[in-house]
Amino acid sequence: MKPNEGTIDRALRVIAGLVLIGLAATGTVGVWGWIGIMPLLTGAIGVCPAYSIFGLSTCPMKK
Repeated sequence: MKPNEGTIDRALRVIAGLVLIGLAATGTVGVWGWIGIMPLLTGAIGVCPAYSIFGLSTCPMKK
């Protein structure tokens, strides 16, 4: 699969995922916080399935 996430997008996803997982682990937000696994994984691998479906990309254009 071709990467479709830019650097800032990936960093924000990883941060958001870690925050949600941390909140879920401490019991602050309950079980729904475990949804943070998805942005963490997509940010780590650089591919978002939803972006692929809709034909979006935040990767910079290669010259």
